[in-house]
Amino acid sequence: MAGGGVGVGAERRGGERRAAVLVFAGVDPSGGAGVAADLQAIAAQGAHALTVVTALTAQDNDRVHAVEPVAPALLLRQAEVLIDKIAIAAVKIGIPGSAANARVIAGLIERLRQLQPQLPVVLDPVLASGHGDLLSRDDAALALAPLLPLVTLLTPNGPEARALTGQDTPAAQAAALRARGCRHVLVTGGHDDDSGVVVNRWYGAGREQHWRWQRLAGGFHGSGCTLASACAGLLAQGLTMERALQRAQQYCHHTLADSYAIADGQRVPRR
Repeated sequence: MAGGGVGVGAERRGGERRAAVLVFAGVDPSGGAGVAADLQAIAAQGAHALTVVTALTAQDNDRVHAVEPVAPALLLRQAEVLIDKIAIAAVKIGIPGSAANARVIAGLIERLRQLQPQLPVVLDPVLASGHGDLLSRDDAALALAPLLPLVTLLTPNGPEARALTGQDTPAAQAAALRARGCRHVLVTGGHDDDSGVVVNRWYGAGREQHWRWQRLAGGFHGSGCTLASACAGLLAQGLTMERALQRAQQYCHHTLADSYAIADGQRVPRR
């Protein structure tokens, strides 16, 4: 009887197949952001992250001290061996590391879209760390240009949306980004002001919706990665954009409310 029970359990576990999210992101040695955050947030939604490293960094939970992009040929090779073997249900992009890497990623997405025209692509347009440390060898905003027309969902915070568009209001920022090809834009409000409420604004095709969340004290390392990756993990499993955004924001807010410290400074979301 015991042996039969083990066999049934093993069969059940062996029969499970998770939706795979192809992730392009940098390595954060502190474990708070980048591929570490993506892995945890995507797994928490019930999907699986395939992590293609775009850059190596020297950083702690507050500052980025150095960035070394991965060579474009190696980035391409990392992705190709995964794409050749595994069905891709969504793509999540963090820092490309360089303009050359962004072009490689764009080419890979175009290749995937030939067979999967509706493949969800989520881009977290990280232009700098919370302290303003650069995360690309090139002009980070310019480097993202080939990716924007391919994006299903863009998740900029207020400063990123302004840097990408030159516009001052979320509505104008979203309109400019959608004119460049982004189908959906979620402008997050964590950097907007010091009020007690954070307002996140979604703009899609004929859609506009706002969510209000209690502002939490302190700063967090990897919150943007957490939100974008959660969205990608949910879209990979077939959720509608509205449902994915709602659930991903709820999840992200809980990880921040239950965050923990590894040192002084920014806290780490409990993903």
